[in-house]
Amino acid sequence: MVNWIMGREELLLERWRELTPDLQQKVFDFVEALKSESDATASESDYIPQTPLAKKLWEIRQRAIASGMQLLNEAEIEQELAERRGGRRES
Repeated sequence: MVNWIMGREELLLERWRELTPDLQQKVFDFVEALKSESDATASESDYIPQTPLAKKLWEIRQRAIASGMQLLNEAEIEQELAERRGGRRES
């Protein structure tokens, strides 16, 4: 099993080195998105909405994710709120 994994890692690294820096960034962004999705799924599996409103919101969220919508992280939510309220957020 270890040899198979190492062979795949070496192949991936070899292919990576053949890409332009622009394409390498796209691959990196894709991998980060997959990791983020995986982390979110792991923590979400334990969540059970308790109220009717929470159940409705959870269903809406699950449909959004299933449709491919990218969810905002905390910093992105804060930025969007500031923009909608006409304010500026200091970075």
